[in-house]
Amino acid sequence: MVRDGVRLVCRDWGGSGPDVLLLHGLAGHVGEWDATARLLRDVGHRVVALDQRGHGSSERRPEDVSRGAYVADVVAVAERLGLVRPLLIGQSLGGHTAFLTAAAHPGLARALVLVEAGPGGADPDVSAGIGDWLRGWPVPFPSREAAVAHLGGSKRLVGEGWADGLEERDGGLRPRFDPDVMVRSLDVIGARSFWDEWAAVACPVLAVLGHGGESGQGGIIGGEEYAEMARIRPGLHGVSVPGAGHDVHLERPEVLHRLIVDFCAAVLPATPCPGVHSSS
Repeated sequence: MVRDGVRLVCRDWGGSGPDVLLLHGLAGHVGEWDATARLLRDVGHRVVALDQRGHGSSERRPEDVSRGAYVADVVAVAERLGLVRPLLIGQSLGGHTAFLTAAAHPGLARALVLVEAGPGGADPDVSAGIGDWLRGWPVPFPSREAAVAHLGGSKRLVGEGWADGLEERDGGLRPRFDPDVMVRSLDVIGARSFWDEWAAVACPVLAVLGHGGESGQGGIIGGEEYAEMARIRPGLHGVSVPGAGHDVHLERPEVLHRLIVDFCAAVLPATPCPGVHSSS
């Protein structure tokens, strides 16, 4: 589909029942959600994943990469595909987009699942740091194995997920995004926090955090930030996944699926997730 001249590409997994829209993180792609999408579809959801602007098969160099543009894309996709009060599930930047969408359009989302995402605080160094990391990728990767090793380190599943987003081009595997576009997408997040928007979210929310445990490689949402999220929204459901880092959806898709199903059963009793009984 095209919105305001920007091409947006979705992966529609089909299915029936409550609608789900999946939003990947910065520099990500729809394929990151494949395991979660299959699991949700197989218990009866209609599941769609969006390659957000600047990513994957969507418009690679959109002029507008503001938070408002990302939100407007979600609204347009939901309307165009006939998604009825979808469950918005987003990881990292995708989770940020999800709660901004719920804040700006209170009737759109039935509920939110935020994987390693929060209102954050202003950090002027975040854009530069991530930009340096992305520009430091040794592209082109000569092989998929080399890409997996570099992008995942000791976490092969993470490397596989990131490698799935690469394309064969000009003598090797290259990312389907441009680092400068990614940096521009983060500019406003580095400039201010989004606590007012967080306070405006009215639907149920599940926050899933990575907890590295003994590995020490946990997620990016610290205890203070989560505590403030819960203070502002006392009904917040929060779960920490031991042994997982920022990419919980890649490292522990079965755990994430179970958390989503249990969350639906707990907070959406009038329209429970398919396959879940009240006694579960």
